[in-house]
Amino acid sequence: KPKGRGKTLLPTPVKEEAMKHDIPVYQPLKVREPEFVETLKKLEPDMIIVAAFGQIIPKAILDMPRFGCVNVHASLLPKYRGAAPIQWAVLNGDQVTGVTTMRMDEGLDTGDMIMKQEVIVDEDETGSLFDKLSGVGAKLCVKTMEAIENGTAVYTPQDDALATHTGKIQKEMGSIDWSKDAEVIERLVRGLNPWPSAYTRIDDKN
Repeated sequence: KPKGRGKTLLPTPVKEEAMKHDIPVYQPLKVREPEFVETLKKLEPDMIIVAAFGQIIPKAILDMPRFGCVNVHASLLPKYRGAAPIQWAVLNGDQVTGVTTMRMDEGLDTGDMIMKQEVIVDEDETGSLFDKLSGVGAKLCVKTMEAIENGTAVYTPQDDALATHTGKIQKEMGSIDWSKDAEVIERLVRGLNPWPSAYTRIDDKN
C-alpha cells in the first residue's frame, strides 16, 4: 500500500512476513475475480481464515474449503458488525469488548459464532485497543481451528434483533462538536486516534 509522503508502494506487514518464509502472496483487487477464485481452488484449502478484510467473500469461495471459512471479528457479535467495531467500542464508552470467531456466510458478519473472548476497554483506551484485540484474536483463531479440525466446535446462530452495524470511519467524523458533553468529546478524541484523529477549526477573523 502507498505509505509516507512520497506514497511509495510498500508491502503490508503480513506480506513482509510471508516473503521471509517464501510463502506465496496473492493480492487481487477484488476477491471475486474469476482468476483468483481459480487460483484458490488449485490450492485446495482445508480452511480459509479472514481478518479485517473489507470485501464480501463470494459463495464460490465460501463453499471451497472442507472446514469452511472463518472470520476473526473484533467485537462480541452480534454487536458491532461491519467495518469499525474497535473504534465504536471506544466512541460509545463500552467497558468491555472482545473478539468473536464465526463461520462465514454470504452476509456481513452474520454467520454462526464459534468462540468468543472478552477484553476490558481501559478508561484511557485509544488505538491501543487494536493491539490488544489482535493478540487475543490470534490466539482465539488457533483455538478455533483446532476445535473445528477435531470436531468439537459449537456453532451458535446470532440473534439478528441484537445486531448493530458500524460503517467505515470517515475523516469528517473527527470534527469536534463543542456543544456535546465533555465525556462524548473525550471519547471522540480517543476513539479516532490514531486516524483520522479529532480536530477543530478556529476562525481567526473573530
